[in-house]
Amino acid sequence: MATIRTAHTVWQGNLFEGAGQTTFDTSGLGTYDVTWKARSEEANGKTSPEELIAAAHSACFSMAFSNELDSAGYKAERIETKSEVGFEPGKGVTGSNLTLTARIPGISEDEFQQIAEKAKAGCPVSQALSIPITLSATLES
Repeated sequence: MATIRTAHTVWQGNLFEGAGQTTFDTSGLGTYDVTWKARSEEANGKTSPEELIAAAHSACFSMAFSNELDSAGYKAERIETKSEVGFEPGKGVTGSNLTLTARIPGISEDEFQQIAEKAKAGCPVSQALSIPITLSATLES
């Protein structure tokens, strides 16, 4: 059976002047304010759908990369993934740029890059997104 996670948003007002709150129901982590301005201009302490997508994508990619490393016989000392998700009014979500920095004993640069690309393709969030996804991967010594 599939695992289900739940969040909900309550919105009041129109798109441009209204505001809402998104709550993470399953985890109970909290409730976060969302507004159009936080989506299309400065965040000013509020979140946006794109920031939530970026959080999901960076977490999922890190997990997928860790799993691919394990399958190849490597164990990372540290994996850090940043996702930058773009939004353009009138066009929508424009892409996710993943930036990976990792410290992995004994791996070659070529194998590191191959595993990173495999993780990008196999990440369930990457597969769920119908936007361009780029990856820049740096192996730390």
